[in-house]
Amino acid sequence: MQSRHRFVLDEPEVPFELTILYKDENIIVVDKPHFLATTPRGMWYRQTALIRLRERFEESQITPAHRLDRLTAGVVLFVRNPALRRDYQMLFQEHRVMKTYECLAPSKPVIRPKTGTVERLDPPAVFPLKRRSHIVKDRGRLQAYEIPGVVNAETVIELADTIGNDGADALSSSGGNDVCNDSRHQHLSKRGTVSHSGVGLVGPYRRYVLHPRTGKTHQLRVHMNSLGLPIKGDDLYPNVIEPNYSDFSHPLQLVARSLSFIDPVSQEPCMFVSRVPLV
Repeated sequence: MQSRHRFVLDEPEVPFELTILYKDENIIVVDKPHFLATTPRGMWYRQTALIRLRERFEESQITPAHRLDRLTAGVVLFVRNPALRRDYQMLFQEHRVMKTYECLAPSKPVIRPKTGTVERLDPPAVFPLKRRSHIVKDRGRLQAYEIPGVVNAETVIELADTIGNDGADALSSSGGNDVCNDSRHQHLSKRGTVSHSGVGLVGPYRRYVLHPRTGKTHQLRVHMNSLGLPIKGDDLYPNVIEPNYSDFSHPLQLVARSLSFIDPVSQEPCMFVSRVPLV
């Protein structure tokens, strides 16, 4: 059968490993590095997480349950059992997955966005806050943007160094491990927490923990930029920078730190934590 993906002849090699966090007969969970696309698109084919997995396991039916931007690192779940593909994909479509991201952005006062709302969740403290807006992404346009309208994007933003027992400790309640608590399969990895290094301030930047309640394209990057806090290494926000596809020295400082959900097969809670550091 002819492949749906075209082959790309001139494709830079992404010099980072795709780490397997967990695998069983139904799913594979990976720690995707920066610069590696989730699926083939444009100039990228073999240098994608999907094709690397299909070649490694020699299973052409492997399919992503969701996606991360090429420049975003972190946890991605793939389905290897075709009969369960819809079950795992619907977890994400129906927002039944708890996602936590971590980023580096400027340590400076928040500005008032031009549109949408900002709600302080623990006043008078600025953080944590809830950012809500209407995000649009036009086909053929690199940047997504915000316009007045019905809210379709919501993100809760915290400071990594102010999270108490309900934050970092919540991820380490099982030893900070990647775990799927099913008696048939259990995988324990090295420790990982919401704030990967435990340090909030990093020079002129600080660590922020992001909880997207929706999944619009570039949502976290747009929301952070709208607050005057563009993520370090972002080549789209606030300004478009022509990429050098052979330069891997300045990754976007955004990591999908954790995924947690109730497994649709075992009905047991699962949590997977990325070990990719922010630098």
